[in-house]
Amino acid sequence: MKNAAFRPELLLQDLPVGRDPASVRRRVEAMERLLEGLFVVPGTNQKFGLDFIISLVPVLGDAVAGAMGAWIVWEARNLGMSKLQLTRMGARVGFNALIGIVPIVGNAADFFYRSNTRNLKAIKRHLDRHHPSTATIDL
Repeated sequence: MKNAAFRPELLLQDLPVGRDPASVRRRVEAMERLLEGLFVVPGTNQKFGLDFIISLVPVLGDAVAGAMGAWIVWEARNLGMSKLQLTRMGARVGFNALIGIVPIVGNAADFFYRSNTRNLKAIKRHLDRHHPSTATIDL
């Protein structure tokens, strides 16, 4: 199997701009992929993305990664998710940003904790329950 080079235009290709649940789902999935699953560690199945890479820049990187994670929470708010769910999602992003302040521990947390992936799962559960027409089949 041939390794594909990083091509951001493929990641952002055909991203919808609408407010409907299906468009939001595709945008949030693309952001999660960008932040958590863009690259694979050679010889393993462990993925990492921009969240890990930009967190290598002290303070500023964690602030930028936190802002990108907060955008996912904002999209969840626009979907009408409950305040409890939004609080949990915000806490995940906040924990990730807060632990990111600690130099090496924060980088390890970005690599293993994956707050954006957890938030995406919560959004998908909400969409599958309240907007079943947006469901996709993962192969």
